[in-house]
Amino acid sequence: MDRFDPAQPVLDLSASSTVLTQQICDVESVSGDEGLLADAIVASLAGAGHLEIVRDGDTIVARTNLGRAERVVIAGHIDTVPLNENLPTRYETIDGEAYLWGRGTVDMKAGVAVQLKLAAELTDPVVDITWMWYDHEEVSNDLNGLTRLAANRPDLFAGDFAILGEPSNSQIEGGCNGNLRAEIRTFGLRSHSARSWVGDNAIHKTAPILATLAAYEPRQVEVDGLVYREGLNAVGISGGIAGNVIPDEAMVHVNYRFAPSRSGEEAIAHIHETFPGYDIRIVDLAEGARPGLDAALAQRFLAAVGGEAKPKYGWTDVARFSAMGVPAVNYGPGDPLKAHADDERVRVSQIEDCEAGLRAWLTGAV
Repeated sequence: MDRFDPAQPVLDLSASSTVLTQQICDVESVSGDEGLLADAIVASLAGAGHLEIVRDGDTIVARTNLGRAERVVIAGHIDTVPLNENLPTRYETIDGEAYLWGRGTVDMKAGVAVQLKLAAELTDPVVDITWMWYDHEEVSNDLNGLTRLAANRPDLFAGDFAILGEPSNSQIEGGCNGNLRAEIRTFGLRSHSARSWVGDNAIHKTAPILATLAAYEPRQVEVDGLVYREGLNAVGISGGIAGNVIPDEAMVHVNYRFAPSRSGEEAIAHIHETFPGYDIRIVDLAEGARPGLDAALAQRFLAAVGGEAKPKYGWTDVARFSAMGVPAVNYGPGDPLKAHADDERVRVSQIEDCEAGLRAWLTGAV
């Protein structure tokens, strides 16, 4: 293949998954600017006669229609958070371990590279496969490519099991915690700070809220054999008008990560029970997803990958599939602690392990 040009990318799906990761990462695709990479993905699959290709905006779906008894959906997003002098990619060795360094290597273009390579090569898998590569994951839900695709083509989500290529150190992470954000407000009476006794300080009234949060003991909840850790924390606080004014309003921004055994409504109720009598406004709510490892298909996947399934503490798009009745897990190369980091980097061995695990499962080798 000729020297790779990220300005006019041609993805080489015959290259190793590591080289393909590098090619995909070197095509800048910060959220809202995924078009060039989406074009390259479509062009790279043009000769794959075993795949039906559907494009919705910058979301690409490629699926087999072999009449298999079971269908699996395997998805990954193609956008990244903004760059910070971490492209083009480069290789580096740390303690004898080879890494690919650069924006998107972890979150989550290494997983996309593995998926693209397998999509092109697996012409006769043991299950039908729907591959999804979608845009706008790193921004608001209303822009997310899966939100749009679910509205336009809900039929494409049909499946018996789903895998999302979120970084998980190439180990299975089942389901995900739910996520809630609430604003808890306090109110007082504004006055001049020189005569503070005339007013009523709303910021001071946040003290019991902060004390409750500091003393809160989050649950550890077992759900279908996996133990999820919850968290209830202040993530922001605001109030005040001027340096000589007693404030009449203040707000504590609270984030609640709740186990998937608890519904969104139950999570809201828990916030109200924990902070009775306060003005509470729920500003964001995303349901969690149960592990999705009960089915025989999922158990075969676990056997092919090896290791022990773990819970996903953060929220991911597996919850979308779960809400549509498709059990889903996270499985992709990369340490999630390096996602969005300036030194974002993925172990080459994890890219190779992820490809080997998916290939063995999808071909029935294990």
